[in-house]
Amino acid sequence: MTEHRTDRATERDETIAEFGHLVNLTPKQLQDWLERDESRAAGQHKGGGESTGHASGRRIVQLLRTPKSDLSEDDVAHMRKVNGYIKRHLAQRPSGDVTDTTWRHSLMNWGHDPLKGA
Repeated sequence: MTEHRTDRATERDETIAEFGHLVNLTPKQLQDWLERDESRAAGQHKGGGESTGHASGRRIVQLLRTPKSDLSEDDVAHMRKVNGYIKRHLAQRPSGDVTDTTWRHSLMNWGHDPLKGA
Protein backbone atom coordinates (compact mmCIF):
# COMPACT_ATOMS: atom_id res chain seq x y z
CA MET A 1 0.00 0.00 0.00
CA THR A 2 2.82 2.40 0.83
CA GLU A 3 4.39 1.68 -2.55
CA HIS A 4 1.19 2.69 -4.38
CA ARG A 5 0.95 5.90 -2.37
CA THR A 6 4.62 6.66 -3.13
CA ASP A 7 4.02 6.10 -6.86
CA ARG A 8 1.11 8.56 -6.80
CA ALA A 9 3.18 11.09 -4.86
CA THR A 10 6.04 10.72 -7.35
CA GLU A 11 3.66 11.12 -10.30
CA ARG A 12 2.13 14.19 -8.64
CA ASP A 13 5.58 15.74 -8.09
CA GLU A 14 6.63 14.97 -11.68
CA THR A 15 3.44 16.53 -13.08
CA ILE A 16 3.92 19.67 -10.98
CA ALA A 17 7.60 19.94 -11.98
CA GLU A 18 6.80 19.49 -15.68
CA PHE A 19 4.05 22.12 -15.41
CA GLY A 20 6.57 24.50 -13.83
CA HIS A 21 8.94 23.90 -16.73
CA LEU A 22 6.41 24.10 -19.59
CA VAL A 23 4.36 27.04 -18.30
CA ASN A 24 6.86 29.83 -18.85
CA LEU A 25 4.59 32.85 -18.35
CA THR A 26 4.22 34.37 -14.90
CA PRO A 27 0.72 34.69 -13.46
CA LYS A 28 0.80 38.44 -14.24
CA GLN A 29 2.06 37.91 -17.82
CA LEU A 30 -0.62 35.30 -18.47
CA GLN A 31 -3.37 37.39 -16.90
CA ASP A 32 -2.35 40.40 -19.00
CA TRP A 33 -2.23 38.22 -22.14
CA LEU A 34 -5.72 36.84 -21.48
CA GLU A 35 -7.08 40.41 -21.56
CA ARG A 36 -5.93 40.94 -25.16
CA ASP A 37 -8.12 40.45 -28.24
CA GLU A 38 -5.54 38.08 -29.77
CA SER A 39 -5.96 35.79 -26.78
CA ARG A 40 -9.74 35.76 -27.00
CA ALA A 41 -9.63 35.06 -30.76
CA ALA A 42 -7.33 32.01 -30.51
CA GLY A 43 -8.51 28.47 -29.91
CA GLN A 44 -11.68 26.45 -30.24
CA HIS A 45 -14.82 28.33 -29.26
CA LYS A 46 -17.82 26.32 -28.17
CA GLY A 47 -21.05 28.00 -29.17
CA GLY A 48 -19.38 31.39 -29.67
CA GLY A 49 -18.30 31.59 -26.02
CA GLU A 50 -14.89 31.46 -24.40
CA SER A 51 -12.34 29.13 -25.99
CA THR A 52 -11.13 26.06 -24.12
CA GLY A 53 -7.59 27.48 -24.00
CA HIS A 54 -8.73 30.86 -22.70
CA ALA A 55 -10.69 29.21 -19.87
CA SER A 56 -7.68 27.01 -19.16
CA GLY A 57 -5.47 30.09 -19.02
CA ARG A 58 -7.62 31.60 -16.30
CA ARG A 59 -7.31 28.37 -14.31
CA ILE A 60 -3.54 28.27 -14.90
CA VAL A 61 -3.22 31.74 -13.35
CA GLN A 62 -4.92 30.37 -10.23
CA LEU A 63 -2.72 27.25 -10.21
CA LEU A 64 0.45 29.31 -10.48
CA ARG A 65 -0.63 31.31 -7.44
CA THR A 66 -1.52 28.22 -5.37
CA PRO A 67 1.11 26.79 -3.01
CA LYS A 68 2.16 23.28 -4.06
CA SER A 69 0.90 21.85 -0.75
CA ASP A 70 -2.59 23.27 -1.42
CA LEU A 71 -3.01 21.76 -4.90
CA SER A 72 -5.93 19.33 -5.14
CA GLU A 73 -5.99 16.17 -7.25
CA ASP A 74 -8.25 18.06 -9.68
CA ASP A 75 -5.63 20.82 -9.90
CA VAL A 76 -2.89 18.28 -10.67
CA ALA A 77 -5.15 16.62 -13.27
CA HIS A 78 -5.54 20.01 -14.98
CA MET A 79 -1.77 20.49 -14.86
CA ARG A 80 -1.41 17.11 -16.60
CA LYS A 81 -3.85 18.28 -19.29
CA VAL A 82 -1.89 21.53 -19.74
CA ASN A 83 1.40 19.63 -20.00
CA GLY A 84 -0.01 17.35 -22.69
CA TYR A 85 -1.50 20.22 -24.68
CA ILE A 86 1.72 22.24 -24.65
CA LYS A 87 3.87 19.26 -25.69
CA ARG A 88 1.49 18.26 -28.51
CA HIS A 89 1.18 21.83 -29.76
CA LEU A 90 4.95 22.44 -29.69
CA ALA A 91 5.39 19.37 -31.90
CA GLN A 92 3.15 21.06 -34.52
CA ARG A 93 5.21 24.26 -34.81
CA PRO A 94 4.66 25.87 -38.21
CA SER A 95 7.61 26.99 -40.30
CA GLY A 96 8.67 30.60 -40.51
CA ASP A 97 8.11 33.47 -38.12
CA VAL A 98 5.54 32.46 -35.51
CA THR A 99 5.43 35.82 -33.71
CA ASP A 100 1.88 36.78 -34.73
CA THR A 101 0.29 33.38 -35.36
CA THR A 102 -2.76 31.68 -33.95
CA TRP A 103 -0.42 28.77 -33.10
CA ARG A 104 1.61 30.95 -30.72
CA HIS A 105 -1.47 32.71 -29.35
CA SER A 106 -3.09 29.35 -28.54
CA LEU A 107 0.04 28.21 -26.71
CA MET A 108 0.15 31.47 -24.78
CA ASN A 109 -3.44 30.90 -23.64
CA TRP A 110 -2.11 27.68 -22.09
CA GLY A 111 0.71 29.57 -20.35
CA HIS A 112 3.59 28.91 -22.77
CA ASP A 113 5.22 31.50 -25.01
CA PRO A 114 7.42 29.63 -27.52
CA LEU A 115 9.39 32.83 -28.17
CA LYS A 116 10.25 33.42 -24.51
CA GLY A 117 13.92 32.76 -23.95
CA ALA A 118 14.47 32.20 -27.67
